[in-house]
Amino acid sequence: MNTDSKIRIGIDLNNVLRNTLLKIEQVYEKWFIENPYEENEDDFVYEILSPLTSLDIKSHLKFKDDDQLYDFLYKEYSMEIFGHAGSIEISSMMDLNDFYISMREDNDIIIVSDEIGKSKPATLFFLSKFGCLVENIKFYSEQTKNTLWDSVDILLTANPDLLLKKPEDKLVIKFITEYNKDIQVEHEIHKLKELEEKIKSIYGKSIR
Repeated sequence: MNTDSKIRIGIDLNNVLRNTLLKIEQVYEKWFIENPYEENEDDFVYEILSPLTSLDIKSHLKFKDDDQLYDFLYKEYSMEIFGHAGSIEISSMMDLNDFYISMREDNDIIIVSDEIGKSKPATLFFLSKFGCLVENIKFYSEQTKNTLWDSVDILLTANPDLLLKKPEDKLVIKFITEYNKDIQVEHEIHKLKELEEKIKSIYGKSIR
């Protein structure tokens, strides 16, 4: 538990601020289905099995194997996916910056994001492109996920794994999506604009 008087508020990037899933599907369709110059020597059929509405990408988009999926995300198309994705809402970054300016004096605001390989510089480009004012950014991976919790007291996330496996001394706020709507948590919001009031309702109106 943080012994500092400041509350460390983590805000997950993927599918809270950045519309990562939509961009993954668009890039897959562009380069694996519509690309007339793509050579496919073994006649493997690339296909969108269903709209990409969950984090289980291979259940929606066909890849030859896990290695090809990894290369697609973190080697070959990282900038196109993670750097050039849109925001979840038109005003997502504006709302984040407003929250940061309002809450930064007495709280530590941290952007957290599950990134590996070339998605890290692509993500920094995304944050720069949209004018993110938050200077504290923490990348984590599946292997370092536990260290994420050492950095925050409360986390806003859409990630089901983080929602379901939080430590007992931490708090989570669910950013509601199609793939996590059935997960039961105590705190949730639909829009980033709701975050400040939600945190104040948790900790008391004196927080700012």
